Amino acid sequence: MAHVYIYTDGAARPNPGPGGYGVVLLYGKHRKELSCGFVRTTNNRMELLAVIAGLESLKRACRVTIYSDSRYVCDAVNKKRLDKWRLNGWRIASGQDVKNVDLWKRFLVASQPHEIQLCWIRGHSGTPENERCDGLATQASRQRDRHED
Repeated sequence: MAHVYIYTDGAARPNPGPGGYGVVLLYGKHRKELSCGFVRTTNNRMELLAVIAGLESLKRACRVTIYSDSRYVCDAVNKKRLDKWRLNGWRIASGQDVKNVDLWKRFLVASQPHEIQLCWIRGHSGTPENERCDGLATQASRQRDRHED
């Protein structure tokens, strides 16, 4: 099974406001970069959408190591919050609706065929691929041809 490394980042400035995501995929000697901008969105939506875009770009089942500087995304998966939300009808413990449920459902579909390890890394700490993702996300958020979220 191929082992792919995915670095991701999302941005919205102000939050909410114009935003974008950036993704770097690495497999052996191969490298692919993805980005997309949105007219009005949130940072958390872009962080999650970056992970989704990376997973959806894979053409077959892979072992995937994802690096994200988003505690929101990493903790939801690694601390099994996502599983609890789904079992509770997409409600958090207080009974409120889960935010970004449309993207969480999309994440579940995109992640299904893969063996995933999600690793939190500190943002803006000099990790080259994370810095590149930040640049891609920021650049995408400033493009004229941004999408509606």
